[in-house]
Amino acid sequence: MRLASLRSGRDGRLVVVDRALTRLAPAAGIAPTLQAALDDWGQAAPRLAELARRLEAGAVADARPYEPALLAAPLPRAYHWVDGSAYVNHVELVRKARGAEMPASFWADPLVYQGGSDDFLGPTDDVPVPSEEFGIDFESEVAVITGDVPMGTQPAEVLARGDIRLVLLANDWSLRNLIPGELAKGFGFYQSKPATAFSPVAVTPEDLGIHWSGAKLHLPLATSLNGVRFGAPDAGVDMTFDFAQLIAHCARTRNLRAGTVVGSGTVSNYDRSKGSACLAERRMLEHLEFGAPRTPFLKFGDRVRIEVTGPDGRSLFGAIDQRVVGARR
Repeated sequence: MRLASLRSGRDGRLVVVDRALTRLAPAAGIAPTLQAALDDWGQAAPRLAELARRLEAGAVADARPYEPALLAAPLPRAYHWVDGSAYVNHVELVRKARGAEMPASFWADPLVYQGGSDDFLGPTDDVPVPSEEFGIDFESEVAVITGDVPMGTQPAEVLARGDIRLVLLANDWSLRNLIPGELAKGFGFYQSKPATAFSPVAVTPEDLGIHWSGAKLHLPLATSLNGVRFGAPDAGVDMTFDFAQLIAHCARTRNLRAGTVVGSGTVSNYDRSKGSACLAERRMLEHLEFGAPRTPFLKFGDRVRIEVTGPDGRSLFGAIDQRVVGARR
């Protein structure tokens, strides 16, 4: 099934969306919000699945047209957002771009950071940034939403329990020119990581069929910049750490509560013909080939679109389609 949140208050209003992304049905009689459904997943999930079945059959009287502009992020705010760097070849390239060596341990021990989860962007929201001089960059990712995960969980337990409730897409916006100074302080990202955006729809792993296996999404993640294809690396290729491993890593010393959002980090393939999923990676490849980057960071007015389509051309999560704008106080 496919779940989304209509814009309504701080936490949205839960709806079920059909597979064609043409109709949606309110789920208020089951759970008012996605967080409420996740908190009571054992009871809510079967009822939501039945509503989805009825919606596909055209048997929901109060169904309405699907309109992405009316949707917030599936979780408009969350208790916990943690982003990983599962595509380690990407990490290696981006660290080279700022003159930092990559420790060998990064290939065996996942790298994650805890980001801001109180102010997620919806799929069509403008992206406000105070200055173009900050080095505005997109990062196209896959993400998952978990149920309750107890401390000390192992990857096999994540899979056995079905801890991954939903799969969605993310744009984890970055301000590249602020990152080196922040990391030099030795305390991690903050100002360099503005609000993250998510796809309009979150999908249960079962509904992705053969495209979800081994706790990975096995489809290209396509990114366009101002209407021009920028890259479409395959999310299931060259992913050093799958989502079960990322979740277990995050739960090593703490419990993860229902509604935790875990990101893959920028999707990246060794096959460079697939293109890139962020500007920093392309700029580093240009530096290696030409001696200097040629692709500029984003300017106000630039538009970024991120989408995954199945072999039949159908959009699976809807598109993140956003314009970068100057921030207003």
